[in-house]
Amino acid sequence: MKISVLGCGRWGSCIAWYLDKIRHNVMSCGLADAPEFIQLEKTRKNDYLEYPASIEISSDLKKAVDRAEVIVISISSQYLRSYMEQIAEHNLDGKIIVLCMKGVEAATGKRLSEVIEDFVDENKTPIAVWVGPGHPQDYVKGIPNCMVIDSNNISIKKKLVEEFTSELIRFYIGTDLIGSEIGAAAKNVVGIAAGMLDGLGYTSLKGALMARGTREISRLIKALGGNEMSAYGLCHLGDYEATLFSPWSHNRKYGEEYVKGNKFEKLAEGVMTSKALYNLGKKYNVELPIVDAIYSVLFNDENVKTALSKLFIRSVKNEF
Repeated sequence: MKISVLGCGRWGSCIAWYLDKIRHNVMSCGLADAPEFIQLEKTRKNDYLEYPASIEISSDLKKAVDRAEVIVISISSQYLRSYMEQIAEHNLDGKIIVLCMKGVEAATGKRLSEVIEDFVDENKTPIAVWVGPGHPQDYVKGIPNCMVIDSNNISIKKKLVEEFTSELIRFYIGTDLIGSEIGAAAKNVVGIAAGMLDGLGYTSLKGALMARGTREISRLIKALGGNEMSAYGLCHLGDYEATLFSPWSHNRKYGEEYVKGNKFEKLAEGVMTSKALYNLGKKYNVELPIVDAIYSVLFNDENVKTALSKLFIRSVKNEF
């Protein structure tokens, strides 16, 4: 398939590398003035991998869109709407848009596929999401993992799974787009919480964080109309190792450095996602104590230990 990957950061470059590896015709497209693009264009390398000669590198968005059967977008989630304004200037009929990014639009509370729906007719331009665990640092070493592709369009998600599955990534067909997107976005907030525990020296609390974090996100998914069991799948719980424990997790590292008083310069999607989920919890009257605690720390400057103490002195609850 002719695939254009829009975005050439850590995940965007890995996706382009992977899809080329399994013999698709790939273009890697980025902004001409972005440092990540400049580095790839000059050296065909970044901190994670090296592009083979078969991958075309371009900053020409029109060319990337026009040539593609499938457009994979992998950028910061809060910039998706403004980027789609540019993408939608071109004819997208008959093309498949795949979002390989995890977040919720903070300004509106919309899932990322809903943001895309504001610009395209899904009957003409199907939308899918690609979520689940893994790090580029592992994939380039040949360490396999499992991921999920979900969509409202059954035939499209089956086609993508068939085209993208390999010995390196086993894809499953998602059956709950709401749960897949909310679960994938929310695990980054839990990742920040895990990093804060690491920073405090409370790593042994991560087990409880995993259990209770999954439980509260399942409640939110159900309230939004999804299947609460999705929180226990690859989109959320299945991504915890890569997010709550890995030294390569940006969100975990952000939380750890925050507690230590250091600034983490790389993208941590969980920061703005905590704000979006906090607002969704209030809107749909869903109790999200861990999300609320992270939001309070990041946006209301509450002390981390104070926020943690409040979680422990909440009224007694049934576990399920």
